[in-house]
Amino acid sequence: MTLNEPTLAPPMAPTTVDMGQIFAAHAARAARIEALRPGNKDRLFDGLTAAGITHVTVTFDGAGDSGQIESIGAWSGENPVDFPATEIAYAALTWDDPEVEMRQLSLEDVVEQLAYDLLSDTHGGWENNDGAWGEFCFDAAARCIHLEFNERFTSSELYTHEF
Repeated sequence: MTLNEPTLAPPMAPTTVDMGQIFAAHAARAARIEALRPGNKDRLFDGLTAAGITHVTVTFDGAGDSGQIESIGAWSGENPVDFPATEIAYAALTWDDPEVEMRQLSLEDVVEQLAYDLLSDTHGGWENNDGAWGEFCFDAAARCIHLEFNERFTSSELYTHEF
């Protein structure tokens, strides 16, 4: 008779992942990103004003797990204008580096980046399932960003009757 030894590996040790630490690190990173936003907005509005752009509109649309910016338009009063080739500094964090990275981006690219960041912060997953659509207005004179957000959803109502 032959004796067979078990070939299964012993069970894994219980996990030592500290979810509290992970959530705290995520919150700290989010706070650092939020702290960078006022400077990025100031540099953007300064650049738009210097270029004579009074406001910028950004439309977006998404559903079925994908979404995108549909259009970015610059305006001087009531007249559409082209974005100048001007580049400005944009402060960002990357996932693998705790240091702030200063990037040189075009005015239009900063508008796009801020729009995606604000969508993610206020309506994370906006592109999923039935999705959403809307428009940002970057008002250079008021130095504010306005968002109109339209969420799509499927509804079902049940009515029962006995007669």
